[in-house]
Amino acid sequence: MAGRFEGKVLFVTGAARGQGRNHAIRFAQEGADVIAVDIAHDIETVGYPGATKADLDETVRAVEAQDRRIVASTVDIRDRAALIAAVDEGVAQLGRVDVVSSNAGIATFAPAAEMTEEMWRTMIDINLTGQFFTAQAAIPHLVRQGDGGSIAFTSSTAGLKGMSNLAHYSAAKHGLIGLARSLANELAPHKIRVNTIHPTNVDTMMIQNSATKALFGGPDISREEFGEAAVGMNMLPVPWVDVDDISEALMYLASDAGRFLTGVALPVDAGMSQK
Repeated sequence: MAGRFEGKVLFVTGAARGQGRNHAIRFAQEGADVIAVDIAHDIETVGYPGATKADLDETVRAVEAQDRRIVASTVDIRDRAALIAAVDEGVAQLGRVDVVSSNAGIATFAPAAEMTEEMWRTMIDINLTGQFFTAQAAIPHLVRQGDGGSIAFTSSTAGLKGMSNLAHYSAAKHGLIGLARSLANELAPHKIRVNTIHPTNVDTMMIQNSATKALFGGPDISREEFGEAAVGMNMLPVPWVDVDDISEALMYLASDAGRFLTGVALPVDAGMSQK
């Protein structure tokens, strides 16, 4: 039986690990080829290790294990020209692009009054401007193809409500809603749908690190202790969701099942945004 995305191509950023890698694998399992990019090194101001080239190579291996093609590049999404070149090369090799997962992002923490200019600028440059560049790199191909497509920005519950120590992150993630809704209006005549996904905590390196754990009892607390402290953030009695939960939302938005959804802010948040 053919998969939901047979003959389609996914373009995903932040593909070396976590949500991005999972998106690449899950779409490949459903028949898609993949254009994958990741910065694949540490980022200034971020208190946890960045992905590596070896991580991106593992994503390539995992996609190819599904008997699908993948074009992977080490690209900083803040570099508009390099991002456009990576997508152009991916389309040249794979023939098209149909689904855009603008997933790459960082998380850092500081009270607003103590936040450095570098922390603010790095956050906005990656978590908002880089997302805009991601869309810009794909839109000409989606329009030229003439048969529609899907763009989904990975926002956050912090894109739906304010959170302490996250003024810069919340500002960027709220900004993605405005970006997506504006693009949804612009691109609707081309049958290109644009939405945002708003996860609660997701079980990846972005939360499973000492910098995040320090906010929940100490940098050296165990996974179990962290989970006990984090569960109170959500309405449902879970501390975090799995990467598969976000991949399922992305596939829904990108598939025929979501063909009339555009300009939507979709929470996958265990009720966090309503608590």
